[in-house]
Amino acid sequence: MFHKEGYKIILSTFLITATIVIGVEYITENYWMIKMIQLIAIILFVLVLQFFRNPKRETALNEYHIISPVDGKVVVIEEIFEKEYFKEKRLQVSIFMSPINVHVTRYVISGEVVFSKYHPGKFLVAWHPKSSELNERTTVVVENKTVGKILYRQIAGAVARRIVNYAKVGEKVIQGTDAGFIKFGSRVDVFLPIGTKINVAIDEVVKGGVDKIGEVNNYK
Repeated sequence: MFHKEGYKIILSTFLITATIVIGVEYITENYWMIKMIQLIAIILFVLVLQFFRNPKRETALNEYHIISPVDGKVVVIEEIFEKEYFKEKRLQVSIFMSPINVHVTRYVISGEVVFSKYHPGKFLVAWHPKSSELNERTTVVVENKTVGKILYRQIAGAVARRIVNYAKVGEKVIQGTDAGFIKFGSRVDVFLPIGTKINVAIDEVVKGGVDKIGEVNNYK
């Protein structure tokens, strides 16, 4: 299954690949050159297919849990001052996605979208300390009665050139469902209330919509 955001790119890449595979035979008679170019074109097409894959995920809904919004590696766990929305200290958990990861963004909790904003910006590498403040990004806050407000931020990277955000203020959303997509390498920051129990570690690989990154202390 492929994500809807990839349909046009997949079709365009397929047509380009087919043109190269067929057309190269009319450009040169060198057998090995033809096969090499055809192989490279096919490999690139397969990589595009892999990038836009959208595997079905079964989320175990739990109002006390905060699940990972994306697939990737945990690169930051720290207490920071969140400047944009909360304007107070929060626990930040950042997950870096390489181009080979699934790039679907999923809602970390069920609740109501109370804030959703797009910010144009730069395209620093996603692991740069200032990428959360300077890069193109979207900020979304979801609230429920159990956990309170959780902010997640989609951040473009050096290669990523488009962030897709489906969250709309006032919308009721369900944990683990599709919240957006980031094209070609990026990062997502999640800002949790101080005191949240963190269930992941630095360099741990997590799966979006499945793995628990934190839980509120009154979980039983």
